[in-house]
Amino acid sequence: MPENRFQYTQEYKNWFSELKKRIKTARQTAVQAVNRELVLLYWQIGNEILVRQEQAGWGAKVVNQLSADLKTAFPDMQGFSPRNLKYMRAFAAAWQDFEIVQEVLAQLPWYHHLTLLDKVSGREERVEQETA
Repeated sequence: MPENRFQYTQEYKNWFSELKKRIKTARQTAVQAVNRELVLLYWQIGNEILVRQEQAGWGAKVVNQLSADLKTAFPDMQGFSPRNLKYMRAFAAAWQDFEIVQEVLAQLPWYHHLTLLDKVSGREERVEQETA
């Protein structure tokens, strides 16, 4: 069996420091990727609610039913409350161009969008706030 020759040297400290930096960077990249995918998913869900309400004549009750069904299908997930589904619908209504959502808005956290939807009424003002 080979002898353990490990020594706590400056070389080790430097290597460990570099590993910590890479781990932190990878974690941040993963968080950003998850956020992006959730924002895109939320826009798609909101857009589909809008389309179905317009084309099929579904009323507001579909949001409550969809919420219950999604919670049953995904019991470990959060974010499918009727309130959040209404935010998804409002988000899709406010930003109808998927390319803008995909390229710019998906970089912002979901809670940032909720704050803007609550506090900013006009599309022009939202554009200013979202792209500032």
